[in-house]
Parts: sequence; structure tokens; C-alpha cells
Amino acid sequence: MSTDSAAAEASSLAQGLRLVRFVADREKRGRELLGVSQLAAELRMEQSRVSRLTQELCELGLLERGERGFRAGPGFFGLAASLNVGWIREAGAELEALVASLGLRARLSIREGFRVILLRNSTNDAVPGSFAAPGMVTPVWCTGAGRALLWDFDRAALDGLLADVNFIGIGGPGAAHSTDAIWQLLVRDRGAGFVGAHEEFEHGVTELAVPVRDGGGSVVAALSVLGSRDRVTPKAALAADALRRSADRLAAFVPVHD
Repeated sequence: MSTDSAAAEASSLAQGLRLVRFVADREKRGRELLGVSQLAAELRMEQSRVSRLTQELCELGLLERGERGFRAGPGFFGLAASLNVGWIREAGAELEALVASLGLRARLSIREGFRVILLRNSTNDAVPGSFAAPGMVTPVWCTGAGRALLWDFDRAALDGLLADVNFIGIGGPGAAHSTDAIWQLLVRDRGAGFVGAHEEFEHGVTELAVPVRDGGGSVVAALSVLGSRDRVTPKAALAADALRRSADRLAAFVPVHD
């Protein structure tokens, strides 16, 4: 994936988040709902881009289409509410502890199908030009957090999840572009005890990740740290240990999921 392609992907994510925030803010203030053409005009975006983004956001449940326009969807309210509940609230302190000990950016993510949704990120993740914010959506197959969320998948489950995925043009220069390649990375990561992803999604970024489990042992989230390769690689073992300890502490707060 070229630098231009990575920038375009970041732009799409940023525009999607901008759409959700704009729609939610209008609804909160009691203003009329808007359709695709009106949203495009208000946000000064191409109508075709707004049409595509709203469709994807509706599929994720972050928006829903009403008779008169778009409103915030159940996924948006669920995400907003979850940030102040139990283990996800506790995760905020764990993310800042990872920042303090490692000097890297930190994130907590969950999976929705073959997409990863960012739940919380550390305060130092909001760097100039960054598109990272709760609700950000990334691919499950070419991010460190994504592969941590796939940690317990066997080959048949992985094949089923990614059966309809088009890998072409998605991800950074280190991204896998087939289920075979992703499976090989999963096997490698399990041997190491943590996920290591270099330039698999963001150009120039290395991500380390581990799964977070609930009280029944099921993977429910992923903790990850990110930074440039020269900052992450020398402390990879230290970072992996810190991530695992954080994940273990969070597991004590996570209820058993059905």
C-alpha cells in the first residue's frame, strides 16, 4: 500500500467519524435529520463519498436511516455507553499505565465481523493529523489488534470469516493478502505469545497486541501499543509482558459473554 493509499484510507476513516459526530450532534440539538445530499453539502464532501460512508456506517450500526434522514444508530449509543461501564472504564487507567511505562500509544479494540472497532485510546494517541478516536474502524486481518482478536480461531473459522473479503488495496506494505498468509502470521504470533505487526495497516507504524479474555476464557477485546519500528522493536519483549499483565488485570473485570 503506497503512502497515498494509506492517506486515503485514513481520510475515509476520519470522514466516517466526522459524519457520525455531525449526525449525532444535530440529533442531540433537536435539529432536523438530513439525507445524503444534504449531509454532503453541509460537510462539503462528494455526494458519492457520503453515500458510501453512510451505507458502511449503517451496516456497523453507528448510523441508521430514518424516513427523513440519518440518525445515530444503536451501535453508536452502545459504544458511547460502554465507555463508562465496568472493565472498559478500567481500561482507561491500563492504557495510560502502558503509555507511562513504554512511551508508546495504546488502544483497546473489539471485533465486529471482519472489522475492528476502537473502544478507547490513550491520551497521547491524539497526535496532529491522527484519525484515531473511539469508533474508528479498521480491518481485522492487517492490524495487530485484529489478529489478537482472532487469536482462538482455527483455520476453518478463519476461512469462514474472511471468505468474502477483498484483500487487494487494503493495508500497508507489510499486510497479508490471503487467508493462507494470515493463518501463517497467526501461527507465528501464537508461538511468540503476542502479535507483532509492522506496517500492516499504517505506513511506518509497528503494533504489538494481545487478546483480552472474559471470565469464561473467551477473547472479547485486544490491547495494543503502537509506534515507529525503532521505538517499538527494542522493547518488544518488555511491551508484550506489560500488555499481557494489563490484559490479565482487565480480565478480572470482564463478565462472561454469551
